Amino acid sequence: MELTRKHSFHGELTVPGDKSISHRGIMFGAISNGLTEVTNFLQGADCLSTIACFRQLGIEIENDGSRVLVHGKGLHGLKGSEQVLDVGNSGTTLRLISGILAGQSFQSTLNGDASIRKRPMKRIFKPLSEMGARFQCWDAMHFPEHPAKSSSDCAPFTIQGGSLRHIHYQSPIASAQVKSSILLAGLYADGITRVTEPVLSRNHTELMLAGFGANIVSTETTAAVWPEPVLEGQSICVPGDISSAAYFIALGLISPNSEFLIQNVGVNPTRSGILRAALAMGGNLTLLNERTVSGEPVADILVKSSSLHGIVVEGELIPTLIDELPVIAVMAAFAEGETVIKDAQELKVKESDRIASVTENLTAMGADALPAWDGMIIRGGRAIHGARIHTYGDHRIAMAFAVAGLNADGVTSFDEEQCVAVSYPSFYEDINKLLA
Repeated sequence: MELTRKHSFHGELTVPGDKSISHRGIMFGAISNGLTEVTNFLQGADCLSTIACFRQLGIEIENDGSRVLVHGKGLHGLKGSEQVLDVGNSGTTLRLISGILAGQSFQSTLNGDASIRKRPMKRIFKPLSEMGARFQCWDAMHFPEHPAKSSSDCAPFTIQGGSLRHIHYQSPIASAQVKSSILLAGLYADGITRVTEPVLSRNHTELMLAGFGANIVSTETTAAVWPEPVLEGQSICVPGDISSAAYFIALGLISPNSEFLIQNVGVNPTRSGILRAALAMGGNLTLLNERTVSGEPVADILVKSSSLHGIVVEGELIPTLIDELPVIAVMAAFAEGETVIKDAQELKVKESDRIASVTENLTAMGADALPAWDGMIIRGGRAIHGARIHTYGDHRIAMAFAVAGLNADGVTSFDEEQCVAVSYPSFYEDINKLLA
C-alpha cells in the first residue's frame, strides 16, 4: 500500500467498539449466570481470539457480526480444554484469562503468535503464584509435540489453578491488564483481594464487574474485590474505542482545512489522556452530546485543523494514553517545538518495541526523533517526507504512520499494512469516507 499527501478531511465517522470493553464483555459474561448481550462488539482479531478461547472452555457464544450473545454458566461453569488455548496476538486475552483460569480446578495451556511469545508474563505470574496458582513455561521450539521446560517468563505456559488465597498486591507498574488479572482471580479467593497501583490505570474491569453484580470497591489507586459473587448476565453497549479515535483526532488536527465529527467515543478519564495531550498541544477539540452508556462516559468529538506545539507527556498521564503514544509522537513531528515523552518504558514490551519502532520510522521520514530509555524526544518543525515504514506487525505503528503518510511529501509505503485488523479492520475504508 502507498499513501500520499491528502487535504481537507470532512464528514462524520463512527469508530469500532472499544477493544478493552469488548474483551471484558465476553469474559465476564462467560462466568455469569444467563445471557449477556454485547452490541457494537469489536470484530477485530484480538477480540475474536477471546471468543475462541471461551468457546473451548465450554461457553456457547453466538456472533452474527453486529452483536454477540454469551450464554454464561456462572463462576464455576467453565470446563477444561484438551486443546491449547490460542490467544493469537492478544495480550489482553492472555493476561485476563489467566486470572480466571487461576481460579479453576483444572489445568490449561495457553499460547499465542510470535509477538505474544516475547511479551513478559512474570508481571502476572508473580501475584497469581502468591495466590496459589502454579505456572510452567515451555520452550516454543519444542511445543507442543515435544514439550521442553523453559526458563523464560513468556508463553507458551501451563497454569494449574484452584484453592486461591487472597492477597493485597502492591503492583510495581500501573497496568490494567495486571490489575484485572488479579481481581478476576480474586473472585475465586478465600477473602478480599486488593491491588494497589503507583498511579491509576484504566478502570473498565472495576466498572463492568460491578455492573455484573460483583462487590468491588475502588479507593484512589487501590481496587478491592470480594470473593464468590453471584454474577448475572447483562446487556452491554460497547462505546467507540478512543484508541481507534486517536488516529483520526491526530489526522484532523495536523491536516489542513479539515473538520469532522467522531461519534459515540468512550471518554473514560482513565483512558482519555489523548484528549488532554491534544488540548495541551493546542488542538481544537470539542466534546458534544456527553452521556453515560452501560456505565461508561461517552461523547462525540468535533476535530478541527490546528497549529500544534510541543509539550511534555509524563507521570500519571502515561497510563491514560499508553496505546496512543505512537500517534502522539507523529503529532509532535508536525508540531512546533520539542515534545518529550517519558515514564513510558512500558512501550518497549508492546506488540513491538514502540520506542524503537516509532523513532526509527519518524527518522526515516525526516523527523528529528531520538529514543530514550523511558520514552522519546521529538523536535518538530522539519519537513516530513514519505518513506518505507517498518510496522513490525504492530497495528498501532501501521495506523500512526498512515496518519503521517497522509501529511507527508512524496510516497509512504508499508511492509505490512493489514496488521490493523487486530483492532481496526475498517481503518483504511474510514479514511476514504472522510475524503469522499
